[in-house]
Amino acid sequence: MNEAKILLADDDEELCQLLRDFLGREGFAVDVTFDGDSAYRQAIEGDYDALVLDVMLPRRSGLDVLKELRRDSDLPVLMLTALGEDIDRILGLELGADDYVPKPCNPREIAARLRAILRRTRGDGELRVTDVTVGPVALRAASRSVSLRGEPITLTGTEFNVLAILLREAGHVVSKETLSQDVLGRPLGPFDRSIDVHISKLRRKLGNAADGESLIGTVHRGGYLFRVVEEG
Repeated sequence: MNEAKILLADDDEELCQLLRDFLGREGFAVDVTFDGDSAYRQAIEGDYDALVLDVMLPRRSGLDVLKELRRDSDLPVLMLTALGEDIDRILGLELGADDYVPKPCNPREIAARLRAILRRTRGDGELRVTDVTVGPVALRAASRSVSLRGEPITLTGTEFNVLAILLREAGHVVSKETLSQDVLGRPLGPFDRSIDVHISKLRRKLGNAADGESLIGTVHRGGYLFRVVEEG
């Protein structure tokens, strides 16, 4: 993987310096900002490969930055959330974050999560993505684009890869453990709802099949499957 340019937004200057030094040794080029307003401005104006964004920022919260950012950009975002603040993690994923790391955080975990995000958003990871059309949904690997009944829809990099796996296995159940490992690059934790939230967002963007049911079905204690249904 070529050197990635990262924007780190956190008001803890000591932590920022620690992460900047560590990530620099790991091959990342890191710029730092300490408040929400400048984080949003730099994320929009700078040529970054990913944003590491703390939830608690002065002037504008990280969640507000993310919400505004997703109106204009598909820049990959790794959220930093307070330990135990599940609502912030879920809100961050709902608003378009690719993944999260709870604080206090290990710099090695930050680096690993960033590499996983960049692999899947650049399409150069181990996940095999090929062109596939199932019912009203068409996915094109080279352009990493998806259309629904001929109309393009906007997905985050993580949503794209979740959908790619479900389409590849259309009609068959894919476990949440498999999705977490193949898409997020980590085992599914006992209280980890990341995959559930990404599925929920995909359902909203894809809408229902001709029979009025969601295109993505849930199998209790099994996982998810993309339904193969006839379009009217």
